Amino acid sequence: MALAESWHIRSRGRECAATQRPFVASEPIITALFPDPESSGYLRRDYCLEAWEALPATAELAFSSWRTSYATPGGEKPAAVEREQPEEILRRMVEDDQDHTENTRYILAVMLERKRILRETDTQRTPTGILRIYENRKTGEVYIVKDPDIPLNQVDALQQEVLLLLEASTRPAADPSDPSDPSDPSDPSDPSDLSDLSEEAPSLADSSEASAAI
Repeated sequence: MALAESWHIRSRGRECAATQRPFVASEPIITALFPDPESSGYLRRDYCLEAWEALPATAELAFSSWRTSYATPGGEKPAAVEREQPEEILRRMVEDDQDHTENTRYILAVMLERKRILRETDTQRTPTGILRIYENRKTGEVYIVKDPDIPLNQVDALQQEVLLLLEASTRPAADPSDPSDPSDPSDPSDPSDLSDLSEEAPSLADSSEASAAI
């Protein structure tokens, strides 16, 4: 059975959930997750500091909350790419929520955290295990990922599987009729170099040790 609590939660809201006042760029805000009574997932609400602090003691208790900064949507658009990026793979796997991708989701999240693309905002212990909550530093997208408590003697092999998955997802099929095809692994100009992620792999064992200490 898939983990019911594992979800991809969209970007931060543009206005305070309590006052409906639009946020301004770089304003400190509170992001909170609440159990969704209509599903097994969570609802996201963003608050200005004043509204959050003014919530009555009888208000609904948040499952998780953290302080962050509001970033204005839009701005400079990233260059168009045809290759699936690591965060896109994580997003797809979290939304599909298949049991067999649980370890991969966790390792991808840790890799993206090491690259400072995601940041871990909270950790919650539930009856089904430890849930780690990650936020994209730029977009505010939230990913809830179960910590699968991977044994240390399996970490290296799983890291290699994830790196192979990333390589397969970021390198288009070779065209044998085109000697200049960019997917040729011997082509030094191939932009799908994953060395920046593989350099982070050894630190995942440290993360597993930290998980065991929680």
